[in-house]
Amino acid sequence: MREPEIKTLCSQLASYYVFPDKAEEIAKVIRARLDEGAYSDVDDEEFAARVTADLQSVNGDKHLRLLYSAEEVPETGQESAWDPVAYKKEAELDAFGIRRIERLEGNVGLLELRLLHDAEIATPAVVAAMNLIAHTDALIIDLRNNGGGDPHTVALICSYLFDEPVHLNDIYNRPDDTTRQFWTLPHVPGPKFGGKKPVYVLTSSRTFSGAEELSYNLQQNERATLIGETTKGGAHPGDRYRVGPHLKSAVPNGRAINPISGTNWEGVGVVPHIQVPAEEAFEVAYEKATSNN
Repeated sequence: MREPEIKTLCSQLASYYVFPDKAEEIAKVIRARLDEGAYSDVDDEEFAARVTADLQSVNGDKHLRLLYSAEEVPETGQESAWDPVAYKKEAELDAFGIRRIERLEGNVGLLELRLLHDAEIATPAVVAAMNLIAHTDALIIDLRNNGGGDPHTVALICSYLFDEPVHLNDIYNRPDDTTRQFWTLPHVPGPKFGGKKPVYVLTSSRTFSGAEELSYNLQQNERATLIGETTKGGAHPGDRYRVGPHLKSAVPNGRAINPISGTNWEGVGVVPHIQVPAEEAFEVAYEKATSNN
């Protein structure tokens, strides 16, 4: 029987999901699927996969998921299932999402980011990376395999790419009923790449969430040329909540609002300026970067 898990999940949707009316629709769908027996006789991993498909069937929100965890999800007594100690260790082992940083032939900087880890722990590594490429003549930021991350880290990276203060993004949070503005930082450690030299951002259909925000911020402010594929289309940040010993929900509780477009990339993705297959994006960007130098 999966009734306790579905009941818990429906309660979390009602309390936290960014669109309350959609939360009701989605809850009806998964309750109906439960009554049909769609979740019977499956293990936790398959249950999570089936529920995720049903959660996303109403409005296609790719951030809304039921996640299977091989390790037991602790009962902390708090609503959030976030484990900061485990996450910090994971981020350290991931080099804070910085997969590659290099000065290429022709004095072109290359920064490949796989995740935008929380600024609280990733800032020193991000600062070091941005300082290393500050004096290159052009910059390629590779987000083709980036699954997203922290909007504060997005703002930190952007702060090195502008000379003047820039209002980057707003995020509305439903539980608090507040809207938070994100701006470039007034001061950053070390030298900036600056706001004049060319920036190229590589995207793919896998580029998601915070990586889409970074792409979209730079595109809307006409600060970068995006090259590659239309991104995955997720603009609803959220939190994770315990559903069972090996199950936790990812429930979006906010939505991005760009101050220039008044909207975001949810469901449609970020469309690059130059559309090419993802595997060809680097060659196109590098040719442009070296020809412009």
